[in-house]
Amino acid sequence: MAKRMILVLAVTAVVLGALGFVKFRQIQAAMGQAAGFQPPPEAVTTIVARQEKWPTTLSAIGTVAAVQGVTVSADLPGIVQQITFESGGAVRQGELLVQLDTQQEQAQLLAAEAERDLAHLNFDRMQGLVNEGATARADYDLAAAEQKRTEAKVAEIRATIARKTIRAPFSGLLGIRQVNLGQYLSGGDPVVPLQSLDPIYVNFGVPQQEARQMQIGRGVRVNNGNQAVRGQITAVNAVVDEDTRNAQIQATLSNPSRSLRPGMFVEVDIVVGSSRSVVALPASAISYAPYGDSVFVVSELKNAKGQTYRGVSQRFVTLGSARGDQVSVLSGLKPKEEVVTSGAFKLRNGMAVLVNNSVRPANERFPKPEDN
Repeated sequence: MAKRMILVLAVTAVVLGALGFVKFRQIQAAMGQAAGFQPPPEAVTTIVARQEKWPTTLSAIGTVAAVQGVTVSADLPGIVQQITFESGGAVRQGELLVQLDTQQEQAQLLAAEAERDLAHLNFDRMQGLVNEGATARADYDLAAAEQKRTEAKVAEIRATIARKTIRAPFSGLLGIRQVNLGQYLSGGDPVVPLQSLDPIYVNFGVPQQEARQMQIGRGVRVNNGNQAVRGQITAVNAVVDEDTRNAQIQATLSNPSRSLRPGMFVEVDIVVGSSRSVVALPASAISYAPYGDSVFVVSELKNAKGQTYRGVSQRFVTLGSARGDQVSVLSGLKPKEEVVTSGAFKLRNGMAVLVNNSVRPANERFPKPEDN
């Protein structure tokens, strides 16, 4: 009985040992395969870095303002009798916009003109009599004063009619009409906004330490998201804002297409120095991090077996100013190096990549939004 038990235990030990050995070999083989596993390359887009000349500029945020802009309003009270303009239309200086009812003033003008004509006749008669010595000098002076009084009354009534005839004070573009036929207007009630759009102003602020570089005639470039417009500085405020410590600057730009409208937000670039050489990259190529900004450079690398493959290496860079879709790199990258522009978030040093540039991120200095 004891021999049988020993035999059973021995057979069991041999079987368990054989199974353990087989499992050990399987685990060793799996570990060997894992160690030699090469992950598939990541798909990325790339661009060849190029050197460009970028002028030294100062960027600011500006607001468009009209050279002349008012809300045309009623000077005297009255009822709207005629409207001669359309909302959004262009007008020239002096064009009639709105005519208020002047029937009463027209009747008063006829009476005043009759009084004036009679006063002229009486003055002429009195002048002949005084020359002949047939009347007193006092009567002549009274006739002369009456003539001037009636002329002044006619001028006053004509001025009242003119003040009820609302005209464009300058050439420009009208806004939305705010009156209707038959409406009673009080003095000061708005009629329609009027803006002069060509040329046009852009007002912006710069830090006080940069104010000395803002000289009259210095060129500026204004970008409103659709296009870049060039102009020049025409005024510098004499004081610095106490709250922001910024100096207010005004630039004047030609605006024949009227694409710039008062109140618009714009980006302003002021050229403050000579051009310098930078390496320009799309902003999507930069990996921003608290410990430093970096890019991934594509080159030929070698794996542990000495085989060559297309892979990436991380490169820390020093960034300069940005313009449109581009960012300038001041150091850490050389021209003609191939840089990853999309897909960098999933990369690490030494990873293999597959370059597919069929669709690449935008890389425009003056981008134009598609849905605009």
